Amino acid sequence: MSNVIRLNVASRYSCASARRAALIAGFARHRRAPQDMFWLKENAALLRVLEATGAMPDLAALAPHEAFYATVEKRLGFFPHHYRFLLSICLDLEDLGLHGRKGEILAHWVARQGWADGEISDLHRLEARRLLLRRGIDPLPEDDGLEDRVRAFIDRSETFAVPDRRAARDLVRIVFHLSGYGRRDAGLSEAAKTSLEFAAIGAYLDQNASLLAEICIAQRYGGVQPSPIWENWLERETSRFVIRANHQSVLHDEYHGYLACNWLLSISGRAAFVNETGEGGMAFYRGAPSAGPLREITEYMYRMADARSGDWSVMRPQVRAILTETGHHILTQAERSSTKFPAFFADFARTGLCGVAL
Repeated sequence: MSNVIRLNVASRYSCASARRAALIAGFARHRRAPQDMFWLKENAALLRVLEATGAMPDLAALAPHEAFYATVEKRLGFFPHHYRFLLSICLDLEDLGLHGRKGEILAHWVARQGWADGEISDLHRLEARRLLLRRGIDPLPEDDGLEDRVRAFIDRSETFAVPDRRAARDLVRIVFHLSGYGRRDAGLSEAAKTSLEFAAIGAYLDQNASLLAEICIAQRYGGVQPSPIWENWLERETSRFVIRANHQSVLHDEYHGYLACNWLLSISGRAAFVNETGEGGMAFYRGAPSAGPLREITEYMYRMADARSGDWSVMRPQVRAILTETGHHILTQAERSSTKFPAFFADFARTGLCGVAL
């Protein structure tokens, strides 16, 4: 009698499909009211990750967004200041399989209104250009210096050795847009790659999984292999997420970290979005990680005033002496994660005005 091995591929696909559908429904119907600004932010984030990772849901899974899609032009007309969120959701829904071509029509409308010209931030102008170019329209045809300006920003590596989460997030978003979320060569300079590495070292020292995951994604989109130390830690942290049923408004949870970590796992070929989701509302929590030593090191360096040095070989024994056992371990791993750690520390130390009489 022969043994028959049944590969339960359909069942596994069904489970993954069901989890995607539950996430879409949970974000669309249960976490926030559609009139809430945070509804736009959260749903844009989820759909962006699904579209960027090629996770094509069943058409039925997109049903919770049919009402939004049916009225998106009315929202755009009344809330023009939200045009990037609204257009992003509309385009992602279409590219995920929802039937319609409103995205192209609305992209032409946005270009005619000149809303991208009204953006103060070059990052937002770059995002607007990327969104509209998804339907073949450049809203800023005369701004041929936009890429040069954002590249000048990301090439200034010393910016990203200083703890500044906003600067680090701007860095990764610029790389996302330049690469078309991994669809083309971002053309990053060596300086920009160093900027990503510096930002990653800081995020790891801070044990900021959400930020580090996005930096690793940006590295991969920029043609750089992230440190295994960072990605292995993020894989372990992702396994610690718990999805809890929560039918009430969720003011503060870790949905962004959950999405970013699973996004990284997906594009790095690892199992992603494996948590059981259930149905209805959901909230995302992760067990409190060990506090990173970044703040402790920063405060110590500041107190040293003119006595501090940017030479890591000089400062290393002094910094290590003030840390707890856990902080010591994290610092050791941070050193091992990058050959550029001494260069990172030289900028992190900020010794430029030490000993200068003003």
